[in-house]
Amino acid sequence: MKKRLYRLMLELTHNPLYNYMLKKAATHSWSRKAIPSFSKTFNINTNEVARQAAEFQHLNDFFSRELKEGARPVSQAVNEIVSPVDGVLSEVGDITDKTLMHIKQKPHSLKTMLGLKGAVNTYLGGKYFVFYLSPKDYHRIHAPYSGHVRRRWALGRYSEPVNHLGFYFGQEPLATNYRLITEFESSEHRFAVVKIGALNVNSIHLSHTEPYSQKGEEIGYFSFGSTVVLLFQQNTVELAQWIADANKSNVPVKQGETIGTWVNQEE
Repeated sequence: MKKRLYRLMLELTHNPLYNYMLKKAATHSWSRKAIPSFSKTFNINTNEVARQAAEFQHLNDFFSRELKEGARPVSQAVNEIVSPVDGVLSEVGDITDKTLMHIKQKPHSLKTMLGLKGAVNTYLGGKYFVFYLSPKDYHRIHAPYSGHVRRRWALGRYSEPVNHLGFYFGQEPLATNYRLITEFESSEHRFAVVKIGALNVNSIHLSHTEPYSQKGEEIGYFSFGSTVVLLFQQNTVELAQWIADANKSNVPVKQGETIGTWVNQEE
């Protein structure tokens, strides 16, 4: 029962008034009393959290918590791409020549997701990785690889839920929700980090605005339920073997773990 209540408070629903009430509850100062219960319910390892429970202002502040330095080791191998978040790698697939990504068995348009024609052409025929973050997960977002920021842009206003109901009833929720997109360039490779909000345009926060990001460096965080999509160019990325062995879907991952390698990238 507690787990269901906490999920409702932090994933949000399709009712604006209900969402407003839930967000007010999760950001009220009294909600910090629920942090120990929240941690126990979701079996959160509080030993890796940078602050003590009493130092958080409210439950939502704990939801977007920072971790202690070194809590998420990041692979330093030159050719390895790492997970940008904690969560579930829910899907890996190919972007077809019709610019479609079949996510949760529903077609999502790359053109709708990115908005910019040049960006669409860049990733046509490439691969996408979809990461779903549940309320129990660490909600900071990190660079999957080192690179120069080519551009950042935002799209969308209204957002569908990114839970199972949102995928069932929504119209391409991952391509139409409010989203912040960062496109990187490293050597001859380009890749994009698409940060997707869930029924709250202020749920995505940038914490890094410099022109260059190191692999594993924090670039933003979510304050409510959320999803991240990585996009890669055609014939540039190979899936990590351990993910391929796990059938490429619904694979639990930690930020910093290797999820793929660059094709023909020299060490």
